[in-house]
Amino acid sequence: MAERKIPLLVIGGPTASGKTALSVELAKKLGGEVVCADSMQVYKDFQIITARVTEEEMQGVPHHLTGFLPLEKSFSVAEWADMARACIADIHSRGKLPIVCGGTGLYISTLLDNIVFEDRGADPERRGQLEKFAEENGRHALWEKLSALDPEAAAEIHENNVKRVVRAIEVCESTGRGFYEQRRQNLKGDSPYDAFVLTIGFEDRGDLYDRVNRRVGVMLEEGMVDEARRVYENSDPATAYQAIGYKELIPYLRGEKPLEECAENIRLGTRHYAKRQLTWFRRIDGITTVFFPKDGDNKIFYENVEKSIAKSVFLCYNKR
Repeated sequence: MAERKIPLLVIGGPTASGKTALSVELAKKLGGEVVCADSMQVYKDFQIITARVTEEEMQGVPHHLTGFLPLEKSFSVAEWADMARACIADIHSRGKLPIVCGGTGLYISTLLDNIVFEDRGADPERRGQLEKFAEENGRHALWEKLSALDPEAAAEIHENNVKRVVRAIEVCESTGRGFYEQRRQNLKGDSPYDAFVLTIGFEDRGDLYDRVNRRVGVMLEEGMVDEARRVYENSDPATAYQAIGYKELIPYLRGEKPLEECAENIRLGTRHYAKRQLTWFRRIDGITTVFFPKDGDNKIFYENVEKSIAKSVFLCYNKR
């Protein structure tokens, strides 16, 4: 008889859509614990900038993989996936429901697709060389390097996505395989999870963008600039440098741009990120989209989510 899979609830979606509050409500109702799937909320000194869940917002629900990493440390999807798998197994072993919640689509897809990375170590020196090459010769010249090494990856990755182009070149050079060939190699058969995956949708994207703009305003009121200044003066972020809300404030901290211009860049960058997140989550097989009511009625939204979950079979497991 096949081993029973671990039931897993996954909540994905764009930033400012209400994922955190929803995950807490469901954890309280279903006896769950939350595993954060956000590539920037892992950093302990980015509380406001990443809109990381607060102790008050947790409402006593245990949260994992949030606010534990120094800003100076790089962090990869491979490392997150290993830690998330361990957290999920531990939560399940204690008779609780693991709930993965976050907006980093790559993290969630890696977990659901059961990808185990063989190419673990990045070479910071080589990465720096490639990034410098792009700065000096242009993004298209870097993309042409990838095209010569791996035409399949070059056909899929836009030249403006320098970070991903660099990563694809690194994989080709370090493994001798193409980027997507390596990804296929990393697939490890069936998923160990019986997952119900839902995302929060918006019939009118303008409603989501309004939520984004309001959230940025709240973050500024709560001390976002002071948090960015402390980091800028005392730390040298690695991966965390890319956090939306930090890199846009650096010109203000240097005295190069007024605060309102930088704040508008944060709003714009966050809206663009939310759009990319919507696109990513639409591509996940079997995902259920629950649309947030235009009138903003949380009660109706939560009821619709619970109805969607009730229709699934993934919660038919024995609690211990």
